[in-house]
Amino acid sequence: MEHVKEYTNGEVTIVWKQELCAHSGICVRGLPNVFKPKEKPWIHPHTSTSDELVNQIKKCPSGALSFYYNKDKKDE
Repeated sequence: MEHVKEYTNGEVTIVWKQELCAHSGICVRGLPNVFKPKEKPWIHPHTSTSDELVNQIKKCPSGALSFYYNKDKKDE
């Protein structure tokens, strides 16, 4: 069973797929105010801009982090 969690700032939703995570730390080093692995929940999307979130998520090497814009989801 795949564990998928979503975290939103109201504009963008971050999707985290735990099984895919390679624990490279790129997300933590890039946005330490958002990605805090020692906390639960470990993703704090309200502490950054949507553009910063998207740019950092695109750097995830394993594909464990992805995103969607909430307005696009509503239009479906």
